[in-house]
Amino acid sequence: MFAFLLTRISRWFERAEQHRNDEYLAGARDLAELERRMRSLESCC
Repeated sequence: MFAFLLTRISRWFERAEQHRNDEYLAGARDLAELERRMRSLESCC
């Protein structure tokens, strides 16, 4: 039961992080900024 809850919470956090990343990338004004943001996400995680 504990493992199930831990898995569900972990998935919830992963989805929340993906949503934040998507919003961050969607806020780019142009292709150059989008590429810079993509590189920043790759280097931090």
